[in-house]
Amino acid sequence: MNERQGFSVAGIPTIVVCLLIGAGALALILSAGRPESAPGTFFAGIVLFVLLGFACKGFFQVAPNEGQVMQLFGKYAGTVRFEGLRWTNPFYSRGRVSLRVRNFESGKLKVNDSDGNPIEIASVVVWQVVDTAEAVFRVDDYENFVQIQSESALRQMAQNYPYDAHNDGQPALRSHGEVINNHLRDEIQARLNQAGVEVIEARISHLAYAQEIAQAMLQRQQANAIVAARERIVEGAVGMVAMALDRLKEQGVVELDEERRAAMVSNLLVVLCGDRATQPVVNTGTLYGG
Repeated sequence: MNERQGFSVAGIPTIVVCLLIGAGALALILSAGRPESAPGTFFAGIVLFVLLGFACKGFFQVAPNEGQVMQLFGKYAGTVRFEGLRWTNPFYSRGRVSLRVRNFESGKLKVNDSDGNPIEIASVVVWQVVDTAEAVFRVDDYENFVQIQSESALRQMAQNYPYDAHNDGQPALRSHGEVINNHLRDEIQARLNQAGVEVIEARISHLAYAQEIAQAMLQRQQANAIVAARERIVEGAVGMVAMALDRLKEQGVVELDEERRAAMVSNLLVVLCGDRATQPVVNTGTLYGG
């Protein structure tokens, strides 16, 4: 069932018409006691008043970014989106549906990522009703439907990615925010199409390891960071040592045999790769005799 425009007319001109009908009905009632009045004038005025009162039931207001879904004896009769005072068939029953942009934050869900690690994840979803007929008639409560299906989509999405990337180019929950958010939005939109809802934006608002493994994972991250830093330090130190030896050889500062070269390389690596400041030791003897 798709939304279609319902019947309605401008309310202000209709009020003027109703006032004229009311004035005519009052005139008929007042003239009923005159000798020259036609028989049944009084009852005609009463009937007009009753019909006028029933017609006034057809007046309703439509606020900005709002739709009024109308039904005729249980059958969908259309949706009115025109702002202001409107009038329609008094037999229509009407229901208000907000077309404004809305958002909600899901609760923290505990799920397993693609590696099986338990994580906590939550999201913020920005959405809007675009088809009032589907929102009202295809689902029982579209607001509750949006919330439950969004959490279900978040859980499904989180199970497709690891928390941390294991190799370059692999999407991960922590490092590829744009890819994850787009996937989450598409996952939610696929579930909400039948409810006449458009997902404008969906973003991860909370992401963390579950408490039972948070300490262990923090230690692993620290270990990975230390190893990566050490690799960078060693790589830089080896380059500096090679540069120093090449400069000494090019400029003829000193001639080093293999043993002295190895000793210098060892000393330079200790100085460059050590965690603490080194203490200089002056050798007053020779390399071979001490």
